[in-house]
Amino acid sequence: MSTYPIGTPGKPWGEAERTEWLARQRRQRSYEADALSAIERLASRFDVQQYGELNVGDERFPLMAIRSRDWREELPVVLVTGGVHGYETSGVHGALQFVEQHGERYAGRVNWLVAPCVSPWAYERIQRWNANAVDPNRSFTANSPAAESAALMQLVAPVRERVLLHIDLHETTDTDESEFRPALAARDGKPFTPCGIPDGFYLVDDSEYPQPAFQQAVIAAVEKVTHIAPADENGEIIGSPVVARGVIEYPLTRLGLCAGMTNAHYKTTTEVYPNSPRATPEQYNAAQVAAVCGAIDYALAQP
Repeated sequence: MSTYPIGTPGKPWGEAERTEWLARQRRQRSYEADALSAIERLASRFDVQQYGELNVGDERFPLMAIRSRDWREELPVVLVTGGVHGYETSGVHGALQFVEQHGERYAGRVNWLVAPCVSPWAYERIQRWNANAVDPNRSFTANSPAAESAALMQLVAPVRERVLLHIDLHETTDTDESEFRPALAARDGKPFTPCGIPDGFYLVDDSEYPQPAFQQAVIAAVEKVTHIAPADENGEIIGSPVVARGVIEYPLTRLGLCAGMTNAHYKTTTEVYPNSPRATPEQYNAAQVAAVCGAIDYALAQP
């Protein structure tokens, strides 16, 4: 039975519960200071565009993307997304760090498009959901209920069929178990079943179109930076069978996940564990960067 402080156990939330949940959310950090200022600094080296605006009450959040310069029609497109869940810090900073450190290295080899902070309201609140208590990472669907997801899909639409690789940068934190999963269970009127948090980095492949060699190439690149999450005593990570070292699978498109929004040949979702005593915040960001570079390098090396 749920012990979450909002709602009645066994009964899905209505408007009153969602309003109560929203009233509890507090701004804890700055999208402008952490992301927009970094994007502005990159504008002299890369193409920056605003692809939408998120409006929450009287707050306005410009939705920003960064592109490689001198796009060439014959080159494949690489899509990098971060901050779909606003609380997943290294996804945002890892995406920005990739652009700053490696963006020019791939010039003339791929056209890359990076959306580093898909959910800026949630980033500021360190939240998984948007202001409507909707998970953007279950909302990459037709008639999306999340404005964040809809805006990103519209940005990608012109190049959707040319995307060779999409890597979506996430985290699995201790607060998944203490806050976000209990909140999800309460919102949906279901019991909360703990499943533990893995210590280390892992990937989520597409169960409907798996690319095991690609996933292992990314794992190998990340392992140079931080440790890989082991399977638990049931051979699982967060309740899903481990199909290869550091890899589980979800039906990405069917679940409305960000990594399933295109028909990319190579797609994956990264998961970093930022609460690990075995790593530092710098390593978490570096792990995300290593994953992006490892993914691109593998894709480019294939015939």
